[in-house]
Amino acid sequence: MNLETDRLLLREYTLSDAPFIFKLMNSEGWLKNIGDRNIKTIEDAEAYMQKNYLSSYEKHGFGPYLVSLKDDNTPLGSAGLYKRDNLEHPDVGFAFLSEFGNKGYAFEASKAVMQFASENLKLQTIVGITLPENLSSIKLLKKLGLSEVGIYTYEDGEELLLFSN
Repeated sequence: MNLETDRLLLREYTLSDAPFIFKLMNSEGWLKNIGDRNIKTIEDAEAYMQKNYLSSYEKHGFGPYLVSLKDDNTPLGSAGLYKRDNLEHPDVGFAFLSEFGNKGYAFEASKAVMQFASENLKLQTIVGITLPENLSSIKLLKKLGLSEVGIYTYEDGEELLLFSN
C-alpha cells in the first residue's frame, strides 16, 4: 500500500522504521493525547510494531502508515486505520511529531487514508476516537467529515469521544 498526496507519501511500516516509532511514541503529543505504550527501547518499538502494525496488515488489509515528505522522505508522523476488538468499524488515527504540526499534514494524510478506505477497501463507515480535551483532533475529525456520535470506552476504561461518518 502506497499513497501519494501533493506533499506526502504514505506507506506500510516495516521493522526498519522502529527508531521513528520509538521517537513518535515518546513524543510529548503522543504521551499526552494517546498515552504511554511503554516503548523504552528500539526493541520495544519493534515488538509493538510486530504485534499491532504488521499483524494488522495481514489480518485486516490495513493499519497505520508512515507519513513522510514527498520531496526528501523525512518521516513526519503516522496516519491510518485501526480495527479495535470492541469497535464495530475501523477508526482513522493520526499522530505527528510536534515540529510538523499546524501545517495541514495530518489532514492531508488522513484524508488520503479515508479516500483509500472508501475507494480501495470499500469501507462504508469509518469512525474516530479522541480525548474530549484534544481540541485539535476533534477539529480534524470534523474536517474529515465525521460527526460526534457518543462515547467510546477504551480498553483501559478511559472514556473517549466517538465520531462517525
